Amino acid sequence: MAAPVVLDAGPLVALLDRNDPYHRWADAQADLLHEPMLTCEAVLSESAFLLEGVDPGFRRLNGLVREGIVLLSFDLNDHFEAVAALMAKYHDVPMSLADACLVRMSELHDRARVFTVDADFKRYRRHSRQAIPLIFPAA
Repeated sequence: MAAPVVLDAGPLVALLDRNDPYHRWADAQADLLHEPMLTCEAVLSESAFLLEGVDPGFRRLNGLVREGIVLLSFDLNDHFEAVAALMAKYHDVPMSLADACLVRMSELHDRARVFTVDADFKRYRRHSRQAIPLIFPAA
């Protein structure tokens, strides 16, 4: 099985909002992906909030999950202590719940890359010291 891609809200919103500044980039990256795209409920919540005024963005977000293009693959209850520890470690950033869940997901799927537009992921480390492989826009 191919290494999964851990999907953040930024590219997810960009894929669904043609007016988003990262839309073309995110769309081009998504076309290159053959791996499963995994995410968590915190990212869906953030994305739904950001897509509130974009119609039919929210419906398409739901469709991506229903069609299995985006897979919900994280149970916060099972990983709460690790997520809380990450948020405490990066309290100065500050790290959101969604970001902490994605970092934890990258630890669970060792070969995973995080698909994001959030530069904070360049600072975060998985397993305390490993840089997280990213799908990130060029400067």
